[in-house]
Amino acid sequence: MFYDYYDSPLGKMLIVVDDDSLIGLYFENQKYFKYKIKTELLKDSNNKTIIYTKNWLNSYFNKDFINFEINLKPIGTSYQNDIWNILKTVHGKCTYKDITIEYNKMFNKKTSFRAVANAISKNPISIIIPCHRVIGTNGKLTGYAGGLSKKEWLLNHENNID
Repeated sequence: MFYDYYDSPLGKMLIVVDDDSLIGLYFENQKYFKYKIKTELLKDSNNKTIIYTKNWLNSYFNKDFINFEINLKPIGTSYQNDIWNILKTVHGKCTYKDITIEYNKMFNKKTSFRAVANAISKNPISIIIPCHRVIGTNGKLTGYAGGLSKKEWLLNHENNID
């Protein structure tokens, strides 16, 4: 696995990739930093996936956001990956209840808000898997591994993207 850093308006971010997939995108010192990454990382500023991720982030932060795909390979349990896959489809704000209902419908299973919130909190690919868009049922901002001030900034930023 390879890494490099990205200087975002919200602080330094760590990008972790394998040869052709994004494994992690973390705000420095966020909760669950490098979650489930057990191998040694090698610095590589020239890795094509790192460069592509930086270009995506530049586009996002410059508000000239163009919707293009990055191959994502977050490391987690199958349940976590199911929840993260649902998050990838979220456009605009939603609630933990919305994600729970969608999971129960998609998989014909019952899960709890708490289990969904726990899976969301461990999302290893910040911003691109948009866990920051999930708010409390009461409409208030709740938990974000990067910190609530970053969550608020990201939501405000996205409200201004045409």
